[in-house]
Amino acid sequence: MTGDTDEPMTAAVTLAVGGDEAAFAHIVQAHHVDMTRVCFVICADLDLADEAVQAAWSIAWRKLGTLQDPERLRSWLVAVAANEARQLLRRQRRRSVVEISVGAAQPDDAGDPAGRTADLDLAAAFARLSPDDRALLSMRYVAGFDSTELGRATGRSASGTRARLARLLELLRTELTDD
Repeated sequence: MTGDTDEPMTAAVTLAVGGDEAAFAHIVQAHHVDMTRVCFVICADLDLADEAVQAAWSIAWRKLGTLQDPERLRSWLVAVAANEARQLLRRQRRRSVVEISVGAAQPDDAGDPAGRTADLDLAAAFARLSPDDRALLSMRYVAGFDSTELGRATGRSASGTRARLARLLELLRTELTDD
């Protein structure tokens, strides 16, 4: 993951705000993968995730000048992408299907499909969460945001963010331990 405090990235933001497309391309290259990962967790659909990230880049290009602290570029970009992913889900109002590969068994599960039940249970429990809750969990555990960054991205306080994460994790634990 790219750190927000890199001086070259701060310089790239300054240049991109001035209209430098090469500097903006550098920003895209540095942050596109993180944004896509977070959007995929929210949407559970790679095509929707890609669409959300593309929309986020368009917004970022237009609004980069409003970024008050260039050192917070990464968290700002991921938050924009997460918002776009949630909006796409709301607009499409569709339920995604999680594809499960039925290819060759992995060596450690020795052909026993029961070895994947925990993964399937987690995927099903995660799919039942709202897009906002999936966004919060993905920004924390996929993008690695701390509670302060999450709070800024979601409009919550750091302590409120930690409390919400704790409730979500407890909900997932409860769903996964119920028989």
